[in-house]
Amino acid sequence: MSEPRVTLYGKPGCHLCEDAQAIVAAVCAELGVGWTEIDITTDPELFREYGEQIPVTLVDGRQHDFWRVDPVRLKRALTTV
Repeated sequence: MSEPRVTLYGKPGCHLCEDAQAIVAAVCAELGVGWTEIDITTDPELFREYGEQIPVTLVDGRQHDFWRVDPVRLKRALTTV
């Protein structure tokens, strides 16, 4: 698996985060793309920045989506040069 291209910011107990995690995992597995998940409750700065928007996804370090992850849109972002 490659270096993570997708970062998912979320927190435990967040049902939207769980939904996003399943979509990100499936899309990234299909494309062979690495991803990582970060718990915003472990960092006060991240919690302030993303607390009202989670789950937040970044692709190649840039914010891609928040609240919901659209698998088609994510796949397109990961396959478009």
